[in-house]
Amino acid sequence: MVRLNHATMRKLLTSPGVVRMVNAAADAIAGQLDEDDDGFVESYTTDRGAAAVLVPAEVQARDGALTRAAAAVGLPVVQAGG
Repeated sequence: MVRLNHATMRKLLTSPGVVRMVNAAADAIAGQLDEDDDGFVESYTTDRGAAAVLVPAEVQARDGALTRAAAAVGLPVVQAGG
């Protein structure tokens, strides 16, 4: 049986190295957006380092900007519900 040490996992997931990796992934996605997509990265910490790449909803709905950017860096993109 494997038992997780939650305190150690929390330290790992909030460590500077993991936070840098998460931010680098978000920056790579944002780097694939067109300048007029008005996208940006928001980094934050909850129980782990996290980042979000944000674009206006109308840009995503009209152009699929975030979907294209995610696919461009090799993330799997699938249709919702499919």
